[in-house]
Amino acid sequence: MHQILSDYLELNNYRKTPERFAILDAVYSINGHFTLDELSAKLEDECHFPVSRGTLYNTLKLFMELRLVMRHRFQGATKYEACYYNGCHSHQVCTICGKVVEIKSPEVSAAINDLHLKRFRKDGFSLYIYGVCSACQARLTRKKGNETKQKPQKEKKQ
Repeated sequence: MHQILSDYLELNNYRKTPERFAILDAVYSINGHFTLDELSAKLEDECHFPVSRGTLYNTLKLFMELRLVMRHRFQGATKYEACYYNGCHSHQVCTICGKVVEIKSPEVSAAINDLHLKRFRKDGFSLYIYGVCSACQARLTRKKGNETKQKPQKEKKQ
């Protein structure tokens, strides 16, 4: 990733700043999805390299152009993830708690790879599957069970 970034910066006459490379290293050290605030905290707390919010935002935008980072909008929250090694994948998104889980689906990947599009070259994909996770489903079932027990039974007319 360093070489991709370095080559791009040279080719486009951008400066090779230590901030850009520190952010790249921090992004690729995070396992999974992260917010701008989480990345900022990692840079400050673990890497001892604080950067401004504007620098983070602009650098992530550059990384998205280079396809080093992918941005997701999960239920009103913007999250990012490193994607150089994993540009094609699916996500399960719980509509109750917001939990996001990446899933591997060779069938979906194969279907998209076999899909022929006119005048368009596919680089990758990201699929979002919305539903209710098992933990939330269990809570809903328990809540429904408790409500049923608490309701007084109506007497039947004979």
